[in-house]
Amino acid sequence: MKILVDAMGGDNAPDAVIIGAAEAINEIDAEVVLIGQEAVINTRSRELLGKKIKDISPRLSIYNAKEIIDMEDIPTQAIKTKKDSSMVVGFNLLKEGKGDCFISAGNSGALLTGATLLVGRIKGIDRPALAGILPAYHGSLVLMDCGANTNCKPINLLQFAQMASIYMHNTIGIEKPKIGLLNIGTEETKGNDLVKNSYKLLKKYSDDLDINFIGNVEGREAFLGAIDVIIADGFTGNVFLKTLEGVGKFVKKSLKESIKKNIWSEIGAVPNLPALKRFAKTMDYKEYGGALFLGVQKPVVKAHGSSDAKLFKYTIKQAEKFVQNKAVDQLTEVYESELNKEKMAEIKQYITELEKR
Repeated sequence: MKILVDAMGGDNAPDAVIIGAAEAINEIDAEVVLIGQEAVINTRSRELLGKKIKDISPRLSIYNAKEIIDMEDIPTQAIKTKKDSSMVVGFNLLKEGKGDCFISAGNSGALLTGATLLVGRIKGIDRPALAGILPAYHGSLVLMDCGANTNCKPINLLQFAQMASIYMHNTIGIEKPKIGLLNIGTEETKGNDLVKNSYKLLKKYSDDLDINFIGNVEGREAFLGAIDVIIADGFTGNVFLKTLEGVGKFVKKSLKESIKKNIWSEIGAVPNLPALKRFAKTMDYKEYGGALFLGVQKPVVKAHGSSDAKLFKYTIKQAEKFVQNKAVDQLTEVYESELNKEKMAEIKQYITELEKR
């Protein structure tokens, strides 16, 4: 297996990418290829890794790409014009079968555009979506979509739920993952038109599509273990995600300051340090890696734009599991089946009739 990594994408590139990859390579079986400006990566590798890591695995290599897609670049234009950028080169290698998964923390719009245009959607999926893995009580929670599609239709949220259900069942091993729809209340009549119409679709077709839909879920209930997946449009989902990250940082910072307030609080905290460390690890989103881009023909992972070395390490380890579990193959098998095609055609006809009323 070969994992392709955009070494020039993200706020902390290439340093964080180099260190993260060097740390991950000894904990996985896959090869890792850093794609980017070879001279820069080599120079930074000598300066960074010589101090931190003595033995660099031969399974870590570099593939030269001269250009960089910046965060300010217009996504479609950048993908079309910067042919020798680390991102476009990575996508082309993935498409050509010269890699098994592509990771980037770069320009989100360009990543999603490139994945759709260069790698291609799975037939039958209207819009691929980002599945972010978040901490939850005694487990984890998948948030889908967490930023790929800011404007959605009910059919998109229905497909997000179906894709997430297939992923959780086949990859995570949850027999009937519980799917909730993010809303401002649990009542069927709550929410905007998108959420209310999505609720109707999920309620009507959940059995046909093998979705264990439990209804609307408020944000405060999402992490208590009652659901496995929470569905939202990309705009709402991204706000939800960023808020959670901010709360996690706030809790950890406040807890740390409270413990160090005086000598007595520091002494009192000593017996509880193991529990506090476990709690801090649970609240650390870096432990959960990047977001999986479900719905494209090859495995693509979006790392956080501000990823540090630790987050890149976990994202690379996550990517290996993503490939090993054949999540893309499983989605493709379902969506290209005649049964699913017929059901999707029926659903779209039902939506058309509703819109005429």
